[in-house]
Amino acid sequence: MSTTPDNTPDTQAASDASVAAFVSPLLSWPGAVNEGGADAGIPAHYGAPLREGRALADGQAFVDLSTWGVVTMTGPDRLRLLHSLSSQGLDRLAEQTPTRTLFLDLQGRIEFDARVIDDGTTSFLIVEPHRAGALAAWLDSMRFMMRVEVADATQQWAVAGSNAEWTLDGADLGPRWVDPWPQVQPGGYPYSVVEEHPGAENDWRLDLIPRDQWEQVAKRLVAEAGLSPAGLMAAEQLRVAAWEPSQAHEMDHKSIPHELDLLRTAVHMNKGCYKGQETVARVHNLGHPPRRLVFLDLDGMEHTVPSPGAPILADGRTIGSVTSAVLHHEAGPIALAVIRRNVDPSLTLVVQDGDTSYAAAQTTIVAPDAGSVVGRPQGIRRL
Repeated sequence: MSTTPDNTPDTQAASDASVAAFVSPLLSWPGAVNEGGADAGIPAHYGAPLREGRALADGQAFVDLSTWGVVTMTGPDRLRLLHSLSSQGLDRLAEQTPTRTLFLDLQGRIEFDARVIDDGTTSFLIVEPHRAGALAAWLDSMRFMMRVEVADATQQWAVAGSNAEWTLDGADLGPRWVDPWPQVQPGGYPYSVVEEHPGAENDWRLDLIPRDQWEQVAKRLVAEAGLSPAGLMAAEQLRVAAWEPSQAHEMDHKSIPHELDLLRTAVHMNKGCYKGQETVARVHNLGHPPRRLVFLDLDGMEHTVPSPGAPILADGRTIGSVTSAVLHHEAGPIALAVIRRNVDPSLTLVVQDGDTSYAAAQTTIVAPDAGSVVGRPQGIRRL
């Protein structure tokens, strides 16, 4: 049996098939504009992305994330299997307790980033678009003699995101996952150096809704909960402003958790052996991650934002690239980027997107000296 998640093009294509035929019914709502790329099939916005972003931040809107995938695991050994394979401590995960975990390769590089919640009989793993099939296939291959059943349940469950504490009387809904970001979870370790993390302003949650009931539930959210629909562009405004990494944008085939400050929420530093654990421990205790996540305030003179992948220059040298860029409803043009670890945090950088240049002031997320904690004074922890 394979011990590495199969992310070959054929496997990814099979995963894509789970949602490829799905087009959100909300695309027929007034003003809805189709999102592109991996999220094609859901609304990017409804005509006013900045207003939608403000409403979403204020807990007055919801966003359709029904291109996201859902993997379910049942059976008495499900949490023991997840605990043995992933970066988070999951063997004693309490019912309805949301968490986040990573599945790594032998070199500690991120293969899958999953939001996890268990309702007492089923573990739900929520993943970004077109990853559920590959994750389900790999987990199924790793069951061996354990009493676990694994399924790609993307066709059964749609995902909705919001900052709102809403309820609908009589609705038969799935569990609600409340984002632990940016709180440091048990066994976690923060690499950010700020005292007040901007992600603390959000109360982000994902609700699982039977896919065949999604439009009916969405209409009730408007009529009964008083929420308005917002597009994916609104959700991206909140995510980028919260410095929260996304697998689709901030992670590539070389990404390790340290570079993205994911040790705070998705890694338990005191748990036993799992694939990639040696790299996680070695970099944290003795080394430094080769790259680091950074937040950029962009020059707004162009009234645009750079494309993902746009190179970032320091003193004329390419030192990284933009991973996500949005026009925020309050902050204007902002971005997340992954750059070389040793870039001076005081430098003003330049993003070069074709013929357009953007001056970019950096805010440190992962510090240049992050890691190498062995020998540092005890009892001192970055906040």
